[in-house]
Amino acid sequence: MSYWCEWAWLPEGPVPDVLIETDGARITGVTPAVEPPPDTRRLRGLTLPGAANVHSHAFHRALRGRGADQRGTFWTWRDHMYRVADRLDPDSYYRLARGVYAEMVSAGFTAVGEFHYLHHGRGGQRYDDPNAMSAALVAAARDAGIRLTLLDTCYLSSGFGPPAEGVQTRFSDGTAESWAERVSEFDEQREGVITAAALHSVRAVPRSAMPVVREFARTRGVPLHVHLSEQRAENDACLAVHGRTPTQLLEEEGVLRTGTIAVHATRLAAGDVARLGRGGAGVCLCPTTEADLADGIGPADELAVAGCPLSLGSDGHSVIDPFVEARAVESGMRLRSEVRGHFSPEELTMMATATGHRALGWPDAGSIELGARADLVTLSLDDPRMAGVPVRGAVLAAGAGDVREVVVDGRRVVREGIHQGMPDVAGTLRESVRELLDDS
Repeated sequence: MSYWCEWAWLPEGPVPDVLIETDGARITGVTPAVEPPPDTRRLRGLTLPGAANVHSHAFHRALRGRGADQRGTFWTWRDHMYRVADRLDPDSYYRLARGVYAEMVSAGFTAVGEFHYLHHGRGGQRYDDPNAMSAALVAAARDAGIRLTLLDTCYLSSGFGPPAEGVQTRFSDGTAESWAERVSEFDEQREGVITAAALHSVRAVPRSAMPVVREFARTRGVPLHVHLSEQRAENDACLAVHGRTPTQLLEEEGVLRTGTIAVHATRLAAGDVARLGRGGAGVCLCPTTEADLADGIGPADELAVAGCPLSLGSDGHSVIDPFVEARAVESGMRLRSEVRGHFSPEELTMMATATGHRALGWPDAGSIELGARADLVTLSLDDPRMAGVPVRGAVLAAGAGDVREVVVDGRRVVREGIHQGMPDVAGTLRESVRELLDDS
């Protein structure tokens, strides 16, 4: 299949009149300055590499727009989230996640990292298939047309010491060894799926269990993700119990390495930024969720200087829009520093694309070049929001609503703004949320 692009974002930046040739899931040719050949699909506007949503909790999408008039913190929000988690089963989770992933593809994401800890039935009872919830997510991603890195998450305690309780029993396998055994039994062999690993957080995984998860990821050669220092309360509790920050603890346990992604890193202590950079760990920023949950603004500029590759995630899905997430990183730095221009359009685009795909174990995605995965996202440049905007600055002005075409691994999933496998994404989401929440 061949595509002629009015503009294409190549490694050197936006270039006009580019012919992109594909064979199956791969790009086999990229030729600039070409008149559109006959019988070639024309992509009017700006064609970018597909974006990667590095951090997702699909079921959080049901909470969008709820509780906004209630004062509180992350911890009060978590109570609402737990009530949604308690109502899900494999069938309802499939239906919700299918709609969430279709919304992602329609917004320009071609891969997602699902930070998955909702493993078991109520009271911690295992389903007949212990990985039924994982299978539901894989099926949802397949049917929505998005690549999936399933970050199967180890979650063992309700805090620093006590075992999981209440709805948290649905998250826990009891021990790290039991977690690893269950994940090892999930042999999902198909193109477009990677089963990787996650430590939920230093408060939910005892220090003695961390090496099991670390070695599971290392021996399999898959990414290892971890929530890190999202909240002051977690930092304070870690200092009280262990006498060190969460980042120090992870460093001492050998978790900080290339292939590890720290999610949020919002409340880092002095020295923690250098520890992350020294270990080679990346950081996934989720600025719209961090704003929604009143987490604060993380030190993105300092992390970049320290050498931490930065990627983006929509986390709780108060917004699903790679362009909004990218802009929010720069906006956050401006608010912190009262200075403009921390990250260039090229750097923000890299966070949303190539760096994100690498963080999910897809190093061959996120760029338009020979041999890369054929992931293409075309933005319309014709609506009033984009009028007069230079092509290089599109990431600073565009939104998910400007996405007109999406190709994932060579398959045209979105055409003229319509998801080809799920024309009514809004209806799908509306019904799945109504199923879970009485007030929808």
